[in-house]
Amino acid sequence: MNALKQIVGAALVDSLESPSRLLAARRSGPPALAGQWEFPGGKVEPGESCQDGLLREVREELGVDVELGAEVRGPMDQGWKLAGPAAMRVWLAVITDGVPEPLEDHDELRWVDLAADAVTDLPWIPADLPILEALLAEHAGGEPAPARPAGTRP
Repeated sequence: MNALKQIVGAALVDSLESPSRLLAARRSGPPALAGQWEFPGGKVEPGESCQDGLLREVREELGVDVELGAEVRGPMDQGWKLAGPAAMRVWLAVITDGVPEPLEDHDELRWVDLAADAVTDLPWIPADLPILEALLAEHAGGEPAPARPAGTRP
């Protein structure tokens, strides 16, 4: 079996200890993915650790420096299976310097409440959905909340 291409992603949150908001990034391309939301990140370069690759990718794509927290553990050693021969590992991260801007691969960034339907109402890239669900189950108080009428509180 060929080795999977390693991809890394950042679940940028407002706090590593008790995250309540997530920064989602909307893809600008390719056409099949344009307009869908994802965790920012990209390919790990030869000779680069996953963590170093993620720090570089976030700096290139969003123009910010981050501190990495816990990994959102996937079902495989290489994280979460993606389409084709690739897998993605995702870490929680907080911004330590800069203001995020969509510099590469994205046309919009949006902070969304992890405990609200806003995060699951976005059209996420299908490969990122299981990662988002794992993140919500671990950091948003269990199962994602069912849809509820506007203006009501859980």
